[in-house]
Amino acid sequence: MSNVHVDLKALKVFCIAVSFLALIVTLVFFGWWAMKDRIEFGGNKFDQVAWMTSSVDSDKGCLRGDMAYDLQQNILFHGMSRKDAMVLLGRPTWEESQQIEYDLGNCIHVIHGLRLFFDEDNRLTVSRIVQH
Repeated sequence: MSNVHVDLKALKVFCIAVSFLALIVTLVFFGWWAMKDRIEFGGNKFDQVAWMTSSVDSDKGCLRGDMAYDLQQNILFHGMSRKDAMVLLGRPTWEESQQIEYDLGNCIHVIHGLRLFFDEDNRLTVSRIVQH
């Protein structure tokens, strides 16, 4: 009976340790997920000339990607007209009725783009960094 008591105590300690480890891993993952755009795409301030003159050749790296976070957080705004966004950013790489996208390049080993979503009045509703 003593062995059963020791085994249950060891099992209880093991379960507590695994639960604690799972909690730590979860907190680290969600902390990274909440900050990933800033970490991955927040290297430089937006520079319109550099943005416009950057090649969208995916073999040359993440040329526009380092400016994407600043662009999203400080330049683009909810309600901005599609025309104003296109004057600021130039011709999009891809376009459809209520979305446009600009290639960011090969960022973190994957092709990324900055996609802008517009409402029926061609006003910006949201921008997202997407991967392909």
